[in-house]
Amino acid sequence: MSADRAPRTDPRPRTSTNISTGRRHSGGRRPTRLPHLLPYLLIAPTLIALALVLGYPLVDMVTLAFRNMTRRELFSGATPPWVGLDQYRTILSDGFFWTVVARTALFTVVSTALTMGVGLGTALLMRRTSPWVRAVMAAVLIAVWAMPVMVASAIFRWLFDADYGIVNWLLSTLPGADFAKHNWFTDPWQGFAVITAVVVWGALPFAAITLHAALAQLPAELEEAAVLDGASPAQVFRHITFPVLKPTFVMVTTLMTIWNFGVFNQIWLMRGGQPEREYYLLGVYSFIESFAVNRYSTGAAIALVTVVLLLAGSVVYLRQMLRTGEVE
Repeated sequence: MSADRAPRTDPRPRTSTNISTGRRHSGGRRPTRLPHLLPYLLIAPTLIALALVLGYPLVDMVTLAFRNMTRRELFSGATPPWVGLDQYRTILSDGFFWTVVARTALFTVVSTALTMGVGLGTALLMRRTSPWVRAVMAAVLIAVWAMPVMVASAIFRWLFDADYGIVNWLLSTLPGADFAKHNWFTDPWQGFAVITAVVVWGALPFAAITLHAALAQLPAELEEAAVLDGASPAQVFRHITFPVLKPTFVMVTTLMTIWNFGVFNQIWLMRGGQPEREYYLLGVYSFIESFAVNRYSTGAAIALVTVVLLLAGSVVYLRQMLRTGEVE
């Protein structure tokens, strides 16, 4: 072989090995960044849909709250005049608005406390029962969760009906009690008790099933060891059970608070689409101002205040998620 013969050229591309990962890649090529962008590409359709469905109405509502929209502008298509903070001055200086805010806060606290209390008791009961009883309870809770709000409200209206309600009939069977023709909605306290029952009935399945799933993560050996050491049932729950359950309990409570603060359907349906002023919560008040009284900008301002208050609750929820490590 001649010494000055040119060396053969290997047509195959040169490769190199990454010492840290052990992977081989072609010389001159850089690793693609697609894996890093893939999560954002997958979530992009959802974000775009939310921006179109929720973003535009929210921006339009914020703009409307700083204008004075009347039926004249609505029917003529003219641009409503800009009034700045006048709508907020009107509602914030109205004593009835603060009455509605206080009523909404009280309703939220009571309904959330009842939901979480009954939900926790149901979850603990499901944990103590046999598997087939637990399966029956779960099936009933899922059936209640699947029931539309309109159907549940119609059932409760029948149960508490003044003429044909079964609750009045049962209470009238008690010695010395006469609930014949009793109208539960004449007194707002009694009426809100019925509405709270509807709200708790609809929210109970989510709370009970979620808390039961959290309880399933608790090893039974911990509770058994505490009992053998002489701890009472209350001490076992306080020092063993609830610390494991606390992150889930706090998050479910926050979600229930947000949902109950914006209750609208139950009140609207229970009062036949014509709720009295004594039954106004912020959601109902905003709707009435916008579409019954035709003060569209005032209703938008009330709705915006409600959104701000709900966002405050959402911040609490996100903080709890960050603490439990569910959000990186």
